Amino acid sequence: MNLRLNTLAQMVDQGARIADIGTDHAYLPIQLVKEGKVDYAIASDVAAGPLENAEKDIVTAGLKNKIETRMGSGLETISKEDRIDTVVIAGMGGKLMTNILNKAWSKNFHFATLILEPNVGEPTVREWLSVHRYQIINEKIIAEAGHIYELIKAQQVENAISLTDKQIFFGPKILKEKNRVFYQKWRDQLAYHQKLLLNLNKAKEKDFAHIHKIEAEIKMIEEEIND
Repeated sequence: MNLRLNTLAQMVDQGARIADIGTDHAYLPIQLVKEGKVDYAIASDVAAGPLENAEKDIVTAGLKNKIETRMGSGLETISKEDRIDTVVIAGMGGKLMTNILNKAWSKNFHFATLILEPNVGEPTVREWLSVHRYQIINEKIIAEAGHIYELIKAQQVENAISLTDKQIFFGPKILKEKNRVFYQKWRDQLAYHQKLLLNLNKAKEKDFAHIHKIEAEIKMIEEEIND
C-alpha cells in the first residue's frame, strides 16, 4: 500500500469492525485483515466497477470469508446488525463526506470511531465532528505523489467538543505538530489566497463577505507559518 493508505491503516484500532466507504480496490481492508488488525470488514462502494475490482482482489487474497463487499451510496450499505464500530471514508470532498455522515446521523445511526481523509474541505469535516460530539484524537498531514493529504481520526464522546477557528481551519493535532508538510501546504495556500484576494478586489462588484473571509484566512496562515 502507499503512504496514504498505510497511514489510514495505522489509525485503525486493533480488533475494530470496520466499514471502508468508497473502498475502490479494497486495499485497506485487505491489508488490515492480512496484518491481523481486524477480523471482519465491509468494503462498500457506490459504483459497480470499483466493487468488482475489490471482489477480485479479496478473492485473490483468500479473504472472502473476512471481507464482505456491498454496493450502495455512502453508509446506506451498513446496518446496525453489522456492529460496525469504525467507519473509514477517504478520498472524497469534505461536503460529500459530511452529507454521508448526516444521512446516517438523521437515522440515529452513529459510529464510535471515524477515520476520514477529505481531499478538500477539511474544515467542514472538523466542524461537523465538533458539533456532533466527536473528539479528534489523531491527525496526520502527509505528502505523496504531488498531493497533500490530511487524515483525521475522531471518537464519539458525551459532550460537544469546542474548537477554535484556527483548530477547525488547520486541525488541532496538525497545528501542534507543524511538520514540514504543514509549512509546504500553507506557504502554497498563502500565495493562492493572496492572488485570490487581489482578484476579488479587482472585481467591479465586490463580494465583501468573501473578501473579509479571505483576509481573515490570510492573517491566520501568516501567523502560523511565520511564528
